[in-house]
Amino acid sequence: KSKMIVADKKREQIIDGAIKRFIHFGIGKTTMNDIAEDLSVSKPSLYYYFPDKKHLIVGVIERVFNDFFELIKKKYNPELPVQEILFNTIDVRNTFFQKYYMLRITEGIPDLLNDEVIKGKLHALKESEKAFFAEIFSQAKAKGEIEHDDTAHVAELYLESLMGLCTMCIMETGKDLFPDKKALNKMTMKQKNLTTIFVRGLRCID
Repeated sequence: KSKMIVADKKREQIIDGAIKRFIHFGIGKTTMNDIAEDLSVSKPSLYYYFPDKKHLIVGVIERVFNDFFELIKKKYNPELPVQEILFNTIDVRNTFFQKYYMLRITEGIPDLLNDEVIKGKLHALKESEKAFFAEIFSQAKAKGEIEHDDTAHVAELYLESLMGLCTMCIMETGKDLFPDKKALNKMTMKQKNLTTIFVRGLRCID
């Protein structure tokens, strides 16, 4: 077991190093050699954990998502009104958006999005997020805060709407710049306004 723990630690260190380098130099410009040099690990050792760059990118995506998800779950208090719960998730989401913006995963992935392994991985992560939000809406329904039978559909609509506003912010920011505080605040405000309207709409029953 202790061997496993050491191996996991090593794997996590490699992911840490990859995140630092990806943020600084971009995914496209980073080679496996660079990461091995940064961390003073041998290439065979690096390839033992990640057979190629694609697997490393998947490791990074999973790490960022899992950290994000853990924090959202930690902050989740079903006793709160649903709007407040959703506002809290937006704050967590945008903290991560800011922290990892420079990763710009999609720039390192154009061809990777056609890759079955990555597609499957991203799909699984998306599904687990959707399931969690469906649970938030189900709890709100049980408490009589909202009226809607298909909470999975509601969760999907809600998450895709947030994504859309996030994409708008990225597009308005342009290619190289980091979104400034004003742009981030504007995005957060729009996401929260949307949430208020969304929750209000779920109170009506047709």
